[in-house]
Amino acid sequence: MEAIRWKDNALFLLDQTRLPEGEYWVRYTDAAEVAAAIRTMVVRGAPAIGIAAAFGYCLAALRGQDLTAARDILAASRPTAVNLFWALDRMERVAKACGGDPEALIREAIAIHREDVEMNHTMSRLGSAVVPAHARILTHCNAGAIATGGYGTVLGVVRTAHAQGKVEMVYCDETRPLLQGARLTAWELTQDHIPATLITDSMAAVLMAQGKIDLVILGCDRMAANGDFANKVGTYSVAVNAHYHGIPFYSALPSTTIDLSIPDGAHIPIEERSPEEVTHVAGVATAPRDVPVFNPAFDVTPHQLLTGIITEKGVIYPPFRENLAALFGG
Repeated sequence: MEAIRWKDNALFLLDQTRLPEGEYWVRYTDAAEVAAAIRTMVVRGAPAIGIAAAFGYCLAALRGQDLTAARDILAASRPTAVNLFWALDRMERVAKACGGDPEALIREAIAIHREDVEMNHTMSRLGSAVVPAHARILTHCNAGAIATGGYGTVLGVVRTAHAQGKVEMVYCDETRPLLQGARLTAWELTQDHIPATLITDSMAAVLMAQGKIDLVILGCDRMAANGDFANKVGTYSVAVNAHYHGIPFYSALPSTTIDLSIPDGAHIPIEERSPEEVTHVAGVATAPRDVPVFNPAFDVTPHQLLTGIITEKGVIYPPFRENLAALFGG
């Protein structure tokens, strides 16, 4: 399962805004078009955004465009996911070394894509160790194959644990307002024949109180040096409920999502999106026309609510600041 392809000097993205209605691929040959695809969530998920931006940078080089301007356009597409900036910084370093040679840049973007898939498989193998037998797992949003280069972070762990015979059920929060859990996570799980049950976001605490959740695993768009992390809005509520009910709570992420340059979650920029995402569903108004809307795409969960962090270098436990620095401080 994949959402990103590079073929014949063009980028192809699976349009995630149209899932699960159908699988539609869109061809891109311009960096500004790729930036728009990221902004409108044709492609989404922190690792996938970074990969798409790297290929968008290649498109600018192929067209002989100003690479600094292309980087700025791509970087402005979404502010929270650090993978976007990590990938663009890496591409920019290669561009300076190779004089902007398109073929060298394409090789680098392909390497970024390949490395992400490899990280997903490694973290999934390591992370599956935290999944107990007969596990009933809660997820929020989508951190699957289509949010990454392939295989997935959270759903990669789920896929591996399911192959080991340990997954009894995955409960998918629908994830308002854009329903990534309903449209994307439930779709991925049913495609792979993994037992899944869709719930509204407000039902998670009820399941926890009834003893029907053994483990929570969610993704991450940016993690600060102390382990605070931004993820799809609603994650903080899930964390508080899991903590109250004594349920293990993990975040699964590649090292490219860790931002050791910021000390804590207060320094993570939070994107606020269009009011129409809240006031409308599938183009149909569900709220009064003039009501004010607060629509942050992400919230920040304090590290104190985390049981552990699943990465390609292993599962990290507290103290997070010291252990993140030891593994990823360079």
